[in-house]
Amino acid sequence: MKYHEFVGQVQHRGHFPDLGSAVKAIRVVLQALGARLQQKEREHLAAQLPEEIAYYLKQVNTYEKYDLQEFYTAVAKGEGLDYPDAIHHAKAVATTVQDAVTAGETRHVSEQLPPEFAELFERQYEEA
Repeated sequence: MKYHEFVGQVQHRGHFPDLGSAVKAIRVVLQALGARLQQKEREHLAAQLPEEIAYYLKQVNTYEKYDLQEFYTAVAKGEGLDYPDAIHHAKAVATTVQDAVTAGETRHVSEQLPPEFAELFERQYEEA
């Protein structure tokens, strides 16, 4: 998947008014997700994403253990929005990531996360 296609999918799924808002969500969500993954898995995930998107994962230098609620709270804070919108944005980005990478990579990412994170990768956005 190319950069513009990735951003366009996030914009469509997240109902963002413009590309800039979609890019901000991508950055915030991937950095929060990346902090929850060990470095090797961040690198594997980044390798399958468009370079401009992978950049956000490559910026993460820490590994933090936090639950799904804390993940959504970090997204809400990073984007400056309320909790329900953060959930919607995180799922729009995660679904697009799932489309952009192999099923095996999605499985590897999921295996590093607590079971409650599975809802991020549920197929909930059908193409119109």
